[in-house]
Amino acid sequence: MYEDRGRLAELWEVEVETFRVGRPASEALWREAIPRMPDGVPMLWMAKWPGPWPVYVDEAAGAHFSCVDGIDHVDLCLGDTGAMCGHAPRASVLAIADQLAKGSTFMLPTQDAAIAASLLEERFGLPSWQFTLSATDANRSLIRYARQVTGRPKILVIDYCYHGSVDEAFATLDEDGAVIERRGNIGAPVPLDETTVVVPFNDVAAFEAALARLDVAAVLIEPAMTNIGIVLPQDGWHDALRAACTATGTILIIDETHTLCAGPGGMTQRDGLEPDAVVVGKTIGGGIPAGAYGMTADLAARVRSSLELEDIDVGGVGGTLAGNAASMAGIRATLGEVLTAEAYESMIDRATEWRVGVQAAIDEFDVPWQVTQIGARAEYSFIPTAPVDGAEAAAADDFELQQYLHLHALNRGILITPFHNMALMCPETSAADVERHTVAFREAVVALYA
Repeated sequence: MYEDRGRLAELWEVEVETFRVGRPASEALWREAIPRMPDGVPMLWMAKWPGPWPVYVDEAAGAHFSCVDGIDHVDLCLGDTGAMCGHAPRASVLAIADQLAKGSTFMLPTQDAAIAASLLEERFGLPSWQFTLSATDANRSLIRYARQVTGRPKILVIDYCYHGSVDEAFATLDEDGAVIERRGNIGAPVPLDETTVVVPFNDVAAFEAALARLDVAAVLIEPAMTNIGIVLPQDGWHDALRAACTATGTILIIDETHTLCAGPGGMTQRDGLEPDAVVVGKTIGGGIPAGAYGMTADLAARVRSSLELEDIDVGGVGGTLAGNAASMAGIRATLGEVLTAEAYESMIDRATEWRVGVQAAIDEFDVPWQVTQIGARAEYSFIPTAPVDGAEAAAADDFELQQYLHLHALNRGILITPFHNMALMCPETSAADVERHTVAFREAVVALYA
């Protein structure tokens, strides 16, 4: 915890005033929008960005965007992974535009669908794929299917996990180890202990005991935690989890939505993981809504044999826009031509440079923070050593300090993810882009600690 709160408050006011002076066009658009949208934004979490009003984007390409005030920004947020392929990637844009000109949605397949499924099979090793509009949709579908084929009521998730707006995932543990709803959960439909089992990340004994009760249909995890700060798996944790799921007949779902930054097939491919199902989203569509989930042949057969054709459209899985032609064109082009293995090499190199630059400032001023990297993603947190579970990562959070650092960066034309201290690289991110952050980050550390 940063101790000099008076100093932090003074630095914050300086940055707020800098923002106010430099963003008059964004302010005008925001004030015009307030009567028509809560907080003047199309989705309320956009109000969480630091500063007195949001930055309005004018146009974007690659790793940069310009706002309506004419300021160029290095985008290290990239839509919180949604634009990990970069803004307006040429191959994706051309494919999507071509399909839009021929029709965008039919409730019927196009040739691109089978090509996209084949590309995903190559990356993740799972043979059977279905398509959605988001990773949230994919997670919800797999949860329903897991309950359907196992006859079990509960889902196991990790303490402080995040899997989109999946109801079962907004659960945490209280001081006595009981399952309760997570702070900020909006309108929970039922008490979370009725639907969800929660265990800490990296705790083998906890998930083994939970699965032994044989009431868990599926384990839903990220292979490394990303939305509470990066928390990496300890050696042997994934192997033990796979063994426990196999022994208890529990379906193992790995959500690679954010960890797709690790490589073309996420951590599943990179680390040789063996899930029963994989979820991907955001990135694969090249900037338009898209998601997918893959299943083993055995799980796919169990799912399909459990469904009656007459009722297949009313069971809570899918929607009329799922697998639409425009999304499928975007997925085919993005996976085939943009997020290639070669592209990942430069993305990971840039993330390594970012991590080294942050670490250099931490070391120079003996700041009690740490920085962790997964592939093309890296993040710092306000503790001296890397967290081992979500609770430890959450306890290290300092919202006011985080807001200051984000606003400081924004005032220097650098955007990082507003919900934590994460930077993500796309194929177009350059060493000069990373250096801009390195310089600005050291400047912020000097202001706080020198």
